[in-house]
Amino acid sequence: MDYFHLFILGLVQGLTEFLPISSSAHLILLPEIAGWQDQGLAYDIAAHTGSLIAVLVFFRKDLSRFTVAWINSLQGGPVTQDAKLFWYILLATIPVAIVGMLFYDMVATTFRNPLIIASASIIFGLLLWWTDVKGRSVRTVHGLQLKDAVIIGITQILALVPGVSRSGITMTAGLMLGFDRYTSARFSFYLAIPVILLAGCYEIYGYLEDVTHTDPMAFLLIAVTSGVSAWLAIKFFITLIERTGMLPYVIYRVLLGIFLIVFFYD
Repeated sequence: MDYFHLFILGLVQGLTEFLPISSSAHLILLPEIAGWQDQGLAYDIAAHTGSLIAVLVFFRKDLSRFTVAWINSLQGGPVTQDAKLFWYILLATIPVAIVGMLFYDMVATTFRNPLIIASASIIFGLLLWWTDVKGRSVRTVHGLQLKDAVIIGITQILALVPGVSRSGITMTAGLMLGFDRYTSARFSFYLAIPVILLAGCYEIYGYLEDVTHTDPMAFLLIAVTSGVSAWLAIKFFITLIERTGMLPYVIYRVLLGIFLIVFFYD
């Protein structure tokens, strides 16, 4: 795969990882539609590395505050809301981590069907729109409780199906629980950190078992492209979410689903 194709894949990974439109669906379908060869595990690792760095940099102040509060609580200090948020992020990751490991083969094969991806994109896109319109949108991050984190964490399991979108389903759950758009988005982005980290570690494990030649410049290109585009996507989304709502992303998801059905089944 040449540098241009890797640049496009890095761009797509970065832009779709945090927007509620399913990065896995795009990364599965783009090479197939464009007729490109599979990019391989090394470049998947590069793309996830870029996305992970982007979200860590963007929320560095929040994450630093949560971590310090959590460590203080372990040393006998007060269990503040920041300390609780650290625990909530960890706990909300457990369900998808367990199910992902148990059903990895099914996720990597059966669920990659274009019709499944198209259906998930449309159905869960419309669900996102419905919760955005009907949600109470009155709760903020300071009101986040353990049961909320558990519910949102469980919904992440659905994101193992390409087309559902991890960020989309967690934002849907947040809106359904009465959180405002900004809080739903922020908590979704926080949850992305351990999920991307776990996925990256699993990919590294697979790569080490079957080491192939990796072009350092290509690795750097896709990592930087993914990181910069991911940072811009987060910035864009967080800045405009209260004004635009979820409708633009819902429209995109529905159109994407229709396109896939026509492309693969016409």
